[in-house]
Amino acid sequence: MHFLEKLSELQPELLTRVETTVKIQNSPYMTLAVENIGLGPRGLPALSICHYGEQNGDLMRDPEMCFEMEIVDGLATEFHPYYFRNDYAGFEQNAVEDKRIDSLMIRGQREFSEMWSRTLIAQGFIEAYQAQRSSL
Repeated sequence: MHFLEKLSELQPELLTRVETTVKIQNSPYMTLAVENIGLGPRGLPALSICHYGEQNGDLMRDPEMCFEMEIVDGLATEFHPYYFRNDYAGFEQNAVEDKRIDSLMIRGQREFSEMWSRTLIAQGFIEAYQAQRSSL
């Protein structure tokens, strides 16, 4: 199961309410932010997921990925990556622009997102979010 799928089950507003943001503190790792950013380039609901660091007082994305979601019966069933950015590396990829889809770029983003998802789960970000919620 993808990290975003697990998180959206715990916080269903991420799927439906624009500007809903979840920030997860999980020391010693960088803060993770997941935000509903409205509609993606193909008109599907979209999420941004990002680790934020800081350099010279500026927030740095390390990395940020954006996904469009297919939602069935209130649950996200598919996450389609379309954007990747890492400020520290000075690298940005937008796989869907002006109705043009770069399927090779999307494949690379999907492979990275699957590895990142496994890493976030293994690092305990789901449990950290559950602990944050229970302390409110």
